Parts: sequence; structure tokens; C-alpha cells
Amino acid sequence: MSDSTVAYRYAKALIDLAKEQGVVSEVNADMAFFEDICNQNDEFRAVMASPIVRHEKKLGILKKIFENRVHKVTFSILTVLTKKNRERIIYPIAKEFQKLYNILNGIQKVQVSSAVELTSSQKAEIVKLVGDELKKKIELEEKVDESLIGGYVLKVGDTQIDTSVKKKLNELKLALA
Repeated sequence: MSDSTVAYRYAKALIDLAKEQGVVSEVNADMAFFEDICNQNDEFRAVMASPIVRHEKKLGILKKIFENRVHKVTFSILTVLTKKNRERIIYPIAKEFQKLYNILNGIQKVQVSSAVELTSSQKAEIVKLVGDELKKKIELEEKVDESLIGGYVLKVGDTQIDTSVKKKLNELKLALA
């Protein structure tokens, strides 16, 4: 069974347990915290994935970092995963949990890239338009990419809308070739 399938199953079990205990928001914040730690520290992620580092050592590291900072439900899954020698999938579980949480709460992540930073009114307009279209709450992630020259690239799930000048110039270049 692939790691992503196993990660999804653990994340599903964790979200079900969190719902049962009424702590979904707390566990979600913990999973986001764990994901941030992994994103900021490649060494930590490497240690968790390493078959050379003993499981007791990994559990000790997890205890020092997370035991007093996360909800007991969150820490319990970390303990279970360590006992089952599945520390390497903690990061994928955190990512899968975030996806399940967003589905549960009707949240859609949207990325927008533009040549310059968007104004707050432009951001609000994008959130409103996409939110109205999808009938979901929108979490907007903004990126500045000066190579776009103008316009924007909007990514919603697997769909991408590219209105950038860069794309239009490339299309013109292909048409003239």
C-alpha cells in the first residue's frame, strides 16, 4: 500500500476521532503547526523519515517539541505512529488532514500569482467571485511573480486561469512561428 493511501487513512481516522471528541479545530491547528515545522526544517523531516534513527529517539524528539504544545489527541497519533514505525508518514498525514479539514468546513484554497502585489480590494474581489462561484469559503494565497509582466494566474484545485501578459506573448510567439 502506498504511503499516500496509508497517510489518508490515518488522517481520516484522526479527523473522525477529533470530531468525536469535539476538537477538530484544535487538531487542525496542531497539524498546521506540524506541517510548518516540517516545511521550515528539512533536517527534522529527514530524521523522522530515516530508518537509521531509532524509534525511541524519534518519540523523544516528538515529545520535546510537541507534547506540551499540541492537543492530547494530536500527540496520541504521533505516539501511535512512532510505535508502529510509521514516522515517515507523519508529514503526509498532516497534509491529508488539512485537506480533509478543508472539505469538512467547505474551504477552498486558491493561489493567485501576479506581477505586482494585489491591493486589498483586488484580493477581496477575487475571494468574492471565486467564493460565489464555488459556494465555498476561500483561503487566498498570494504570490508575486514579476515574470508575468501583467495580469494574473489563478489556481483553484486542478484548474488554472492564466491571463498574464507573459502567456499572451508566448501565444503570439507561437502564432508567428
